[in-house]
Amino acid sequence: MIPGVTGPLDRFRVLDLTRIRSGPTCVKQLADWGADVIRIEPPNDDSGYADRSSSDFQNLHRNKRSLTLDLKSPEGHDILMRLVDGADVLVENFRPNVKSRLGIDWESLHAHNPRLVMGSISGFGQTGPYADRPGFDQVAQGMGGLMSVTGLKGQGPVRVGIPIADLTAGMYCAMGILMALLDRERTGVGQWVHTSLLQAQVAMLDFQAARWLIDGVVPGQAGNDHPTATPMGVYPTRDGAINIAASGTRMWREFCDIIGRPELFDDPRYATPKARLKHRPELNALIGEITGNMATADLRAALEEKSIPCGPIYAIDEVFADPQVQHLNMVGEVEHPARGAQKVLAQPIVMSQSEPVLHSATPDAGQHTDAILAELGLSSGEIRELKERHVV
Repeated sequence: MIPGVTGPLDRFRVLDLTRIRSGPTCVKQLADWGADVIRIEPPNDDSGYADRSSSDFQNLHRNKRSLTLDLKSPEGHDILMRLVDGADVLVENFRPNVKSRLGIDWESLHAHNPRLVMGSISGFGQTGPYADRPGFDQVAQGMGGLMSVTGLKGQGPVRVGIPIADLTAGMYCAMGILMALLDRERTGVGQWVHTSLLQAQVAMLDFQAARWLIDGVVPGQAGNDHPTATPMGVYPTRDGAINIAASGTRMWREFCDIIGRPELFDDPRYATPKARLKHRPELNALIGEITGNMATADLRAALEEKSIPCGPIYAIDEVFADPQVQHLNMVGEVEHPARGAQKVLAQPIVMSQSEPVLHSATPDAGQHTDAILAELGLSSGEIRELKERHVV
């Protein structure tokens, strides 16, 4: 437990051996809710994934303590095992064959501490023909089908604008870790929780996957249109564009009134959801001609008055200027010793009796090495010797 830090997870210690994004995304969920997270890093990280000057790194690794440790050395491995003795969770995203070489595979760690919960994220899974291949978010987006349904019809494969496979794999892994910790309260034994970028991306196909699995339909690109409902998509305005979702019967009737074309509601081409979908290109063109002469604010106000879902299409700076986003407190702040007050993304979860904790900025590499080793009982002389030998 970190002194002065309270939260739903403040009784747990987490060892963070993750890199890049999927693993750190997982651990961030635990750190923000109070867990004592020790980030274990190489003494000299030349991987290219540890640029502490980047906003990305600073956002991902807040609320952690940092220990530098050479896991390839016998002494470094021994220190890790001593940390495992008192840990509740260890999270890693090495390839399966790498962690076996390092001696941090599930079998070894479970034998050392049967109560430990281990979270692992890989590119393609811990077993199978692709298990030892390196994973990358965009590769998972492609193999997981997302790029085939993203973008304009006929445009060719398009990635989404965020690393969605990385992010969702991290979130799924965090959820699995929490379930394993709950189960440990019943059994007294930890579990190995693992997922992959590919699994997460396939799971996120959601209704598009169901269209294939149940209906036998291979979905394609639909651009800004909803794949199965209309009118639902992006429509031009006099000063930009707006998202409108008016596919339900009540909403379709009132939308026709708003755009000054009430007769469209009874037009056989548009009278039913299936008919509207069949004639979507000409319906969208017709709607676009009308909304293109309307101001975004006026159209939005008219739609909102009738409870028709709609919304502006923001650039990122506009997102954080929106009064509802500000009300939801989606921006947190940490105090960095060199940068001063630093804004970071806050948690999107609201609990009635608990709050996420932003207690510290991303640490310098090895910032807490001496303190963590002292907690293990090492003397200042032993710590100095380990530093001289570049073990820490």
